Amino acid sequence: MKVYDATDTILGRLATVVAKQALLGETVKIVNAGKAIITGSKKDVFKRYRRKVDMGGPFNGPYIPRMSDRFVRRVVRGMLPYKQPKGRDAFKRIMCHIDVPESMKDEKIIKLEAANIKKLPNLKYLAVKDVCKLLGGKL
Repeated sequence: MKVYDATDTILGRLATVVAKQALLGETVKIVNAGKAIITGSKKDVFKRYRRKVDMGGPFNGPYIPRMSDRFVRRVVRGMLPYKQPKGRDAFKRIMCHIDVPESMKDEKIIKLEAANIKKLPNLKYLAVKDVCKLLGGKL
């Protein structure tokens, strides 16, 4: 089992690594999901996700989660072939948490240095919890 810390990590880059590990048969957990980073200007990111939420209705999708842990899991699902059996099995092996649970305090937590926000040349980014708060999530 691998545990990844999403604090100050670019969400898309974290998602690709996690999806690849899950497809290889590894159980993967992501902690501090609300502290992951989405790059882009605040206005553009909000506009993109608001459009996705407004597109769906109560009985037809796309369904965009409003809790930050489920939001991150949904992003990882986009990196998987989730309509095939191998993708569904891999998706079941991925779990996200808002904080670090008590059961994982003693686990070795992996930090992805290649996906850190410090590598980003500009300062236009915002946290997943801010996007979820805009969508109506309760934090």
